[in-house]
Amino acid sequence: MNRITSPEHCVKTILVRPAPGSKTRAIVQVGPLRIPAAIGRSGRTSRKREGDGATPIAAMPLLSGFTRGDRLSLPKTGLPMARIRPSMLWCDEPKHPSYNRPVNAPFRPSHEELARKDELYDICLVLDWNVSARRRNAGSAIFFHLIRPGYEPTAGCVAIARRDMLRILPYLRRGTVLRVL
Repeated sequence: MNRITSPEHCVKTILVRPAPGSKTRAIVQVGPLRIPAAIGRSGRTSRKREGDGATPIAAMPLLSGFTRGDRLSLPKTGLPMARIRPSMLWCDEPKHPSYNRPVNAPFRPSHEELARKDELYDICLVLDWNVSARRRNAGSAIFFHLIRPGYEPTAGCVAIARRDMLRILPYLRRGTVLRVL
């Protein structure tokens, strides 16, 4: 297993602060590093709802991650990581029992494909937003993932450049908290 287990090498908190002049941009702080990021197309909110396009203002522990192992090799990390298979989806249908959970194709209810054609989910970290304690319509698939070219806004996730994700991944573990301010 390619994991770091020593807590003294891990980051406890990642801060996400709004960037001046844009509701869809942020600055991610990991220790002394300051990293540009994109957030939701509707900015930040303390009242997250399914489909609102906003990033929740919250403290969200990292639970696990997914990677496109066919596209890249990951550095060691203390975060449990799984390789994305073509059949992997994420349910975003609030009325379905698997709401805000990974599911497998074929799956008819509304869902998000994890094996995307673009590179957004080549590294995709699952945040504990509405996962451990689910509430219907409170938002799903809030991830910490890779950025689109030009730092285009997300649907509510936090996104950074691949090179930055690869730099910080060795210092992350299950329970590291991503705090959106």
